[in-house]
Amino acid sequence: MFPDSHSFKHLAIRYQHGIGLPIALFVITVLALLVVGMAQLQQATGQSVSLQIQSQRAFYAAETGAQLAVAEVLDSGSCAGVLTEQVYTLGALSECKARLSCAVTTPLPIPGSGSNSVFTLTSVGECGSGNELASRTVEVRVR
Repeated sequence: MFPDSHSFKHLAIRYQHGIGLPIALFVITVLALLVVGMAQLQQATGQSVSLQIQSQRAFYAAETGAQLAVAEVLDSGSCAGVLTEQVYTLGALSECKARLSCAVTTPLPIPGSGSNSVFTLTSVGECGSGNELASRTVEVRVR
């Protein structure tokens, strides 16, 4: 009435199918996708930080160029002495440049004020190259 335990074990082993291999392949695939995703996120974060640093450098290059142009305009009283481009070779601004422009306007005269010229100085700072090129503009008005 009861089957032989020896023959029952033989039947159980014969009809048994393993699930370990498909589960292992699934886990390995999921882990590989996670690793690839984390690597792409790390690369994007690194590029973002690099561009942010270049952007700050470009701002300071533009700010420095504007300050140089203001000093020149205040010394000479005209746009003639303002350089058109300032290239930085030392320190944190190395490999950066500032393109400078100067425009003068004379608004309505103010009695007793002497010179009434308004100088608009524009400085465009650029740092980096290719995909990491950052550009910032600073505009200053001096009277």
